[in-house]
Amino acid sequence: MTSALPEFEDWLRATVERTTSVLDELLPDPGDSDPAHLHAAMRYAVLGPGKRVRAALVMAAGEASRSAGGPPDVLDVALDNAAAAVELVHAYSLVHDDLPCMDDDDLRRGQPTVHRRYGEALAMLAGDALQPLAFDCLAQMPIAPALVVQAVQLLARAAGSDGMVGGQAVDCAHAGRTMSMAALQQMHRMKTGALLEASVLLGGVVAGASSTVRTGLEAYALAMGLAFQVVDDILDVTGDAGTLGKTPGKDAAHDKPTYVSTLGLDDSRDLLASLHEQAKTALLPLGPSARRLHELSDFIIGRSS
Repeated sequence: MTSALPEFEDWLRATVERTTSVLDELLPDPGDSDPAHLHAAMRYAVLGPGKRVRAALVMAAGEASRSAGGPPDVLDVALDNAAAAVELVHAYSLVHDDLPCMDDDDLRRGQPTVHRRYGEALAMLAGDALQPLAFDCLAQMPIAPALVVQAVQLLARAAGSDGMVGGQAVDCAHAGRTMSMAALQQMHRMKTGALLEASVLLGGVVAGASSTVRTGLEAYALAMGLAFQVVDDILDVTGDAGTLGKTPGKDAAHDKPTYVSTLGLDDSRDLLASLHEQAKTALLPLGPSARRLHELSDFIIGRSS
């Protein structure tokens, strides 16, 4: 008789704690190595409070793909590394996004942003240092070398000019300008969606997902990558700093195109519901093994921060 799976809240809490523990071990200790001030800034950027959604997506996709085979303990270590890697890239992106030359934000996850705490130069260097650490983490995964290469390429492309960085460049270039719905979706698929999509696909790659499973993961990841940004745009209009943990209304203040400014609030909520349904439909061929991905889609859609 198999034991019942943990409730989603317990599973997510355990995933957050596990990933944070891996990151704590991975990041340099300021007390043991120089430059101590740089290592302190890196740890501050990564180990603060956070939902670890991208890490959870890696783990959930790995769980949905795990039947493909491989020793469980080896897969666990590899998934830990992949989850930590996406969180490192995400943390670096937040550090740089908050800089005065970008969004010039003072608050992140309810705390002063890295440049407010450590200064602009050190914040930029901390972000720079987190990027190679992420790929070093992927390179240490104890799985087939061909899968390691796939994982490295996947994350590199998601983080580069065809993904997250490119999307940020498009966003900066369109401040004060209108965008078509197609252009807006493409920008956000790059800026926000690419790393979320990579998180899902990394879990599948690491666990050796079949082609059928990968197809389902790809469709799910595409829908949820866009949905995450739609939620962000809605919360930027409807949320408050205490709940969000960051400054609301900054998109309007910078005159940036968003789903809400393009579609309006009600139509943005309709789009969100449609994307949610697309994500759930994509998981149907995966059966019960996709339970955590289903639950994460509900969590992402319903989040308030």
